[in-house]
Amino acid sequence: MGHSLLCMTGLLLLGTLFYVNAEVPNKPTVILEPSWPQIYSSETVTVRCEGSQSLFVWREDELIRPRTPEYRISRATESDSGGYSCCTMSLSVCSDIITLTVSSSKPRATLTAHSSIIPAGGSVTLSCSVEGSAGWKFDWFRRDSQFSGAQKIGAGTSEHTISISEGGIYYCRGGRGDPVFSTEDSAPVTIQKQVLAAVKLQHSWSQIFTGETITLRCEIQGGEGKVWKYEWTAPNTNSPPTSSEYRISRVSVSHSGDYRCRGSSDYLLTGWSDAFRLTVSSSKPRATLTAQSSVIPAGGSVTLSCSVEGSAGWKFDWFRRDSVSSKAQLMRGNEANRVISVSQGGLYHCRGGRGDPVYYTEDSSDVTVVETCEF
Repeated sequence: MGHSLLCMTGLLLLGTLFYVNAEVPNKPTVILEPSWPQIYSSETVTVRCEGSQSLFVWREDELIRPRTPEYRISRATESDSGGYSCCTMSLSVCSDIITLTVSSSKPRATLTAHSSIIPAGGSVTLSCSVEGSAGWKFDWFRRDSQFSGAQKIGAGTSEHTISISEGGIYYCRGGRGDPVFSTEDSAPVTIQKQVLAAVKLQHSWSQIFTGETITLRCEIQGGEGKVWKYEWTAPNTNSPPTSSEYRISRVSVSHSGDYRCRGSSDYLLTGWSDAFRLTVSSSKPRATLTAQSSVIPAGGSVTLSCSVEGSAGWKFDWFRRDSVSSKAQLMRGNEANRVISVSQGGLYHCRGGRGDPVYYTEDSSDVTVVETCEF
């Protein structure tokens, strides 16, 4: 008898447990997908219920009866904002409330650059962000000028930074969700690329003399095909040129010193070049004429050489006269060869000339060459 009563009591307790479990379902859970802290108008969001077989979505004082455990909101608006929970069929048990906030304003991406100038041979990092929200992927754009079309240089990258090595106008935008919701484009950021400039003397003469005309050039590496604006720094001048060439007519000692240049073009620029040191000599050079021999052998010739010590780039004029009192006659002019052969006696001298307009040295001293008489 006691054994039977114990069995009946156990069955009663077990039945009670089954009854309680049947009457009190598990507490459902509400999930907002995607779980971004900020949702914007026109984005798509889903309220998802988990934990029980038959569930309703309850939004504040409104009962929503989706056919599935999901309530999908396409193109959300501010009116969709509110607290959402999931409840059982009998509404006896409900989940905690999750709050959906939909902003009416469309967000704008923000583009920042760690520098506005790309160093020569280097790169610059750009960062794109959307303040106060998450889950974005980014599109990156570049254009050559304010009037040119934009080129997409990166699409749907989860990284919010990129490295660039070309100058131009850059902007970005964010996108997220399915279908993709895009932000407003960021404000454009102008990036300039630095290239190298160098000052070169048109003629690589080691010595410049007072009265010569010289041209310095600003040469930019990698600047071919661009329209450049130039700046110069030079000694003793308040109005340096704005072109690639710095021409000095009738140079003087006061022009000696350091010359630098730099340039800019669209989204390229240079730093100041290294200094080019110009040294102008105050003395006018004198040509030197030397003869292989002062006597021309019968039926032979003598070689004459003309030179200008310590400098280069000269062409030579050769003169002869019969006597000290006679007028010199130009034998050869503008000769690149500094050596000639003569077979006629007389007084010879030479001079050097270079540049445009031509700058002349002082005439050399006379050299007398005599012919051997034949008997």
